[in-house]
Amino acid sequence: MQRFQSLTKPMRCRPRSTRSICSSAPNHDTDRKILSLTLTEARAALTEGRVTAVELTESSLRQIERLGALNALVSVRDTEQLLDEAADADRRRLQLQRDGCVVPALLGVPLTLKDNWCTAGLRTTCASRMLEDFVPNYDATVSERLKAAGGLLLGKTNMDEFGMGSSSRWTPFGAVCNPWSASTGPQARTAGGSSGGSACAVAARMCFASVGSDTGGSVRQPAAMCGVVGLKPSYGTVSRYGLVAYASSLDTPGVIARTVADAMIVFDAIAGHDPRDSTSVAADEYPPPRPASSSASKRRLRIGVPKEYHVAELDAAVLAAWHAGAAAFEAHGAELVEISLPHTALALPAYYILAPAEAFSNLARYDGIRYGLRGHGATAEAMRSDARRRGFGAEVQRRLGLGSFVLGRRAVDSYYHKALDIRRRVVQDFDNAFSLAGVDAVLTPTTPFTSGVLDAGTDSTLDDYVQDVMTIPASLAGLPAISIPTQMSKSAADGTPMPL
Repeated sequence: MQRFQSLTKPMRCRPRSTRSICSSAPNHDTDRKILSLTLTEARAALTEGRVTAVELTESSLRQIERLGALNALVSVRDTEQLLDEAADADRRRLQLQRDGCVVPALLGVPLTLKDNWCTAGLRTTCASRMLEDFVPNYDATVSERLKAAGGLLLGKTNMDEFGMGSSSRWTPFGAVCNPWSASTGPQARTAGGSSGGSACAVAARMCFASVGSDTGGSVRQPAAMCGVVGLKPSYGTVSRYGLVAYASSLDTPGVIARTVADAMIVFDAIAGHDPRDSTSVAADEYPPPRPASSSASKRRLRIGVPKEYHVAELDAAVLAAWHAGAAAFEAHGAELVEISLPHTALALPAYYILAPAEAFSNLARYDGIRYGLRGHGATAEAMRSDARRRGFGAEVQRRLGLGSFVLGRRAVDSYYHKALDIRRRVVQDFDNAFSLAGVDAVLTPTTPFTSGVLDAGTDSTLDDYVQDVMTIPASLAGLPAISIPTQMSKSAADGTPMPL
């Protein structure tokens, strides 16, 4: 099994397989046509017999090999095993269609999972040395449901360590590069984070969809940076069982795909009550099925535009895209109204108190003795200190230190309890917008500025935190949110996506 290399020499993951899928001189035009399909189109092509699951899988694996320098994946399953599963999917589809039976929604479709989801027999590292040798003996509920729907798991995607970051550079595997970037070196643009590997894999056509996790924007923000769709469902609608915890009251499974329709297909496959997750929405409280088409509702959509989102950091190009998006909704018959979410400015600092506090509690299990990297020392305290020093990266250590401080006896009332109060106020702001102002949705930019350069020459930690200013309020409120690409930036040197 591959092991992590030193901090000064980040590991660059390559597909591990018994043979190279590229060795058969593939037809690049065929690959291009196959990989240009959306998940919805791929399903239709499979149903009509225009493509096979084996062909989809071969093309995806070749794309992973071609674009390995992007560092999107940290592990890829055995090629022979994947092709056997794809062939089984083709046979199963043929038999089900002959028998007139329902075909599972994702049968034969290549997918990926963020590397903080437990997968039986497949290493799950959370991009951390602390878990470099962790191979789960069980599947997360999300993994189980993707398999039950017939999905083919190609491998695990790169991420910020334990989900703590907004650039997917806090990883010993090497930073994830934005597929829209002109280079893959230090001047490459960031893919966002912490689910940057998943967003990059979808945008670069390595897979047809990916499931990540969203704590304060970790699905929506990288999807925005990479020009794909990022869906964060309502908290509790998708099970967290088998997700390595960062901040339990905020962690939400999310879907990254190329279109909204694709994202909803995957969401439908993984959503639903799970008795193994205490925060899962009860079966009798689960939302009713959506109408077959948007035309089912004849009522005019009322969209709120919050004035507080005009923050100082908002890039002029992003502001113009926001105005253009609002105008497009209005042109299609929606009613736009200005609303107020008065506690928006406090959401970001509140999040960076609450999330580190919960992380400090969740990651306390990695003590150098029972879980994670084995520590060295003559005492339990020495072993714990050694394991955490070697096992946790700089950003995780920073957030754990902050979490320890805000939960301390002298600070808990001044910081943690006040942050909880701010969270309640943010929830009330949205309740007022939906009930009193009567809006159906809220329209905002996903990020205040476009994708930055990985090696900007300065410590961009603060910029990473500010990236989440638009996404955090929905996370604190447990609301569903989606990032949708709109247009390409004309101000960026190599043109990067701008979403809403």
